[in-house]
Order: sequence, then structure tokens, then C-alpha cells
Amino acid sequence: MPPLAWHGEGMTPLASRSIPRLALLLVLVAGASLAAGSLARQGGMARLDAELQGRVALAGHAIETQIERYRYLPAVIAEDARILDLLAEPGGPAGAANAYLRIARELSGADELYLLDARGVTLAASNHAEPGSFVGHDYSFRPYFIDAMAAGEGRYYAIGVTTGVPGYFLASRVEGSRGALGVAVAKVDMAGLAAAWEGAGQEIGLADDLGIVFLSGRADWVYHPLDPLSDTALARIGAERRYDGLDIAVAPPLRAALAEDLRLAEGVLEADRWRIVAGLPVAPVEAQARLVAAATALAGLLTSALGVGLWQRRQLIRVRLNQNAELERRVAERTEALAREIDERRRAQEDLRRTHESLVHAAKLAVLGRMSSTIVHEVSQPLSALDSTLAAAELHLAAGRRDKAAASIASGRAMLVRMQKMVRNLRRFGARQRPEPPEAVDLAQVVAGSAEILAPRLRELGQSVVLDLPEELPPVRGHALRYEQAVTNLILNAAEANAAEGSSEPLHVGLALGQDGLRLQIADRGPGIAPGMESRIREPFFTTRLSGEGLGLGLSITQGILDQAGGRLGFRPRPGGGTLTEVELPLFRAERLLAG
Repeated sequence: MPPLAWHGEGMTPLASRSIPRLALLLVLVAGASLAAGSLARQGGMARLDAELQGRVALAGHAIETQIERYRYLPAVIAEDARILDLLAEPGGPAGAANAYLRIARELSGADELYLLDARGVTLAASNHAEPGSFVGHDYSFRPYFIDAMAAGEGRYYAIGVTTGVPGYFLASRVEGSRGALGVAVAKVDMAGLAAAWEGAGQEIGLADDLGIVFLSGRADWVYHPLDPLSDTALARIGAERRYDGLDIAVAPPLRAALAEDLRLAEGVLEADRWRIVAGLPVAPVEAQARLVAAATALAGLLTSALGVGLWQRRQLIRVRLNQNAELERRVAERTEALAREIDERRRAQEDLRRTHESLVHAAKLAVLGRMSSTIVHEVSQPLSALDSTLAAAELHLAAGRRDKAAASIASGRAMLVRMQKMVRNLRRFGARQRPEPPEAVDLAQVVAGSAEILAPRLRELGQSVVLDLPEELPPVRGHALRYEQAVTNLILNAAEANAAEGSSEPLHVGLALGQDGLRLQIADRGPGIAPGMESRIREPFFTTRLSGEGLGLGLSITQGILDQAGGRLGFRPRPGGGTLTEVELPLFRAERLLAG
């Protein structure tokens, strides 16, 4: 801005004429600054609104997806014969229904499943044997029971009056020949959504039809109303015991408090009349608006100064030329630095690519080595049996017993086929491919086949096996060939333990129905498992044999097979010395419970 010229006690005419112009320019700059800040604030708020609508839509989709995963459950439960039988005779035994609901809960991932009679009293529940069981409790006051009995379906979110754990209740009426018999209910835990919102740092809350936030990533929002509640709403909450144990009436409303710091948007889930509330802080928008206003004011002042100071044009052009030269010099320096940085990054990326390829190759070699060791271990036992079978065939031929020789050769061919299947199965197992669908397996036949494979090795060790295989045992779920591998490993380990201890007592191998499936038990009189070794003996390539025989893969392979089939493997001391090896496998009929 040009300096004002003073003459004596007054201003020059030039200075007198400049004052109104300067005042007008300042007014224009102030107006432009305010207008730019207002436009920036409007644009920022519009962007916030668009982002909030997107968050509301995504949250609504996530909520509906979570609910739809379980919406079928009550209707499926209501069709099961065990449920219908219990409702037809409410005073009868509920064991079958309780077991069905417990397994259905585990398979579906629901929080709890339970059955109410026509009065609203719980007859059976998935948590019947757990603390806080629902059995015997009266839930006739719950809206989901009332709606299901009246309209066929009901759903409701509330805090559980028995457990104190909140959840979303989905209910379906159970129909019989005499009409409505009761209601099947699935309780769903929606806390995972709140955890996801909290982890993403999103200000999102889900409110019920009365406007009370019951799910949010922010704990200070939960169980607060959006707006002040009427006496009617409070009375309804108390009658339904929707938020049992909480005094909603004293919780301060959220909307007025949040509006000071957040831009809010709402969406509605029509099915439950829930409201999705999402917020974003307005502070960044306000800061940006102030920055734009300040920048506009600064630009206006600079423009005014340039307009008023045309007489300094030459000086300013000279200064700008100098500045441009300096800028060009800096740009050239920075361009050269960037070029060097790009070259360095290219070299680093090339080194990283070569390192990655080396690691991939090393990993492939490691997998190939483990697969080779596994196949050698698993084929060694059938090869020993095949050698003994072919030797017997040779003796039969030398003695002229052609029929027995033919039988031995046929047995050897069967063993070769079994080895081919075993190698193919091990290749699939080692590659971690998607497993084939499980099938019904006669475990008694698997045990008998494993004993047949091991017969030559057992004779070599001076051991024998006593099989206790009851008839008409139910089939287990899995794959016969994989179970044969596992059982062969376990029987051979027990036989070698017996031989190491010098015991002549036969191994006892038996099958029996267990609590959760079919139980296989192998009893030996070996030295037992030393304290602290049970966890290590399952590790790959770990062996307790001092002679160096064996690869230490048997129990590792067995554990992997049982894990894939959903089975359990355990060891415990045998009374009188030795070890009891126990395997529990799921029954095949357990997969058809929901379909029943």
C-alpha cells in the first residue's frame, strides 16, 4: 500500500481521495470473505450429508444382513418333530428337544434358542444345563411372544430379564392340529456390529421405535433417548421390561447435546421401525470454512494492495522475476531429487520382487519336503504288510498250495490299491485343499481293517490285539480312508509302547457310544506319557524313540485328520500302568438335525 503524503498538519489531496476508496475496498474484501466462508461451509455440510447418507445405508445393510442370517431359525425349529412332540405333551420329557436346540445353536451361531408353550413358559432351551437357563421362566409379557401368537411372527430387541444380556429376539408360532401350540424363539447377539463401528471409529447408533439408542460403537450413546420421552413411552418400556434394570427416564437426550459437535443423519429400518443415527464432526468443516474465508480475505487484500500500488509495478515485477528465478531453481533441484528417489524406489522394488520369489520357492521346497516325509511314513506300514503277504504267497507256491498263494496275491493287490488311495489322500491332505463332503463311515470296519494292515508288524513286535467291536453301532461322519490312517497310527504307537516295556498283555481296542459321539479306546501297558510331553508329542517330527526309527509324524497326521472331522484325541494314564488313548468322533446323524 502506498504511503500517505503528509503536508504540514493536513493530508495531500491524493491521500484524501484514497481514504474512501480504501474503505470501499475493505468492505468488498470483508463481504467476499464472508460469502466464500459461507459457501465453503455449505459445500462441506453437503459433503458431510452425502457421506452420512452412505454410512446410514451401509449400516442398514449390515443390520439387515445380520438379522436375515437368523430369520429362518424359529420357523425351522417350529417344524421339528421333537419340538412338536414336546408341545403336544408339555409335561413330558424335554431331553430330546433340549439336545436339539443346543446343537442347533452351535451349528447356526445364534446366541440362544428356546421354546415357549402357549402360556409363554419356557419348556426347552439350548442353555437348559447352563447357569441362567431359560427353562421354566415366563416370557408371556414380551412383545415378540404376543406378536408371534397373534400374527405368526414376532421380533423384538431388549435386555434379557434372565441373563441381563441384550439381544434381538426372533419368534415364530408353532402350529399343530389343534392350532397354535407355542412359540419358537431365537436370540441373536448384535454386539459384533457395535464392535465393528467402534473399530472403524464411526459415530453410528441404532435406536428402537421409541428413539432409545440400544446399539452403538460409542458406549456413552447406549440406552440414551434421542429426544425426551413421553410418560406413555416410559410406561410402555416398563410394562415390556424392555431395558430391565436400567432407568431410562433419567438418561439425558442425545440429539440436542450431539448437534453442537456433530452433523447428524437418520435412516429408518421399516421392518422394525428402528432408526439409524450417524454423525460426523463439524469442526473440520468449520475450520475449512474459516480457512477459506481467511484465504479469500488475504487474496482480496493482496489484490487491493496491488490495485492501489500500481506505481510500484516495476519494483514488484523485478521482485517477482527474482522470485520466479529462485522458484525455477528450486523446482529444478527438487525435480532432480525426485528423479533420484524414483530410481532408488525402482531398485528397491526389484530387490523386493527377487526376495519374494526366493521366499516362495523356499516355501514350495519346504512343503515338498514335508509331503515326502509324510508319504514315506504312511506307506511304510502297508509296505511291511505287503512284503509279508508276498512272502507267504511264495511259500504257498513252493508247497504247491496254489489256492492259498492266489489268496495271498489277491490280498497283496488289495493292499497296493489301498496304498494308492492313501498316497492320493495324503497329497490332498498336505495341500490343504477343500475337503470332500463327509460320508457315513462304519468305524468298526475301519478298526478291523487297520488291525489287518498291522498284523505282520504286530507279529514282528510279539504283540497281539483284542478287538471289542459291538454290532449295529451307528456310523460316524468323515472319510473311511483317513480314519484308517489315524487308527493305524494309534494302534501301532500302542503296540510299540507295549513292546518297549516288554509287556505280553494284548492291546485292547474297543468301540462304544460316548456322550457326544462314538468313542474309540486303545489300552496298552507301555511306559506311559511323561508329564509335560502330551502337548509336544503331537508336534510334527517330534519322536521319543531313542533308536532314531520313525519320523515323528504319526500323531501330527492323526491330529490333523481328527481336527478336520471334528473329532477329539486324548491320553490318560491306565490303571495298573500304561496309557488309555481315546478318540471321540461325531455321529453321522448329527448333520441332519436341522433338516429333520
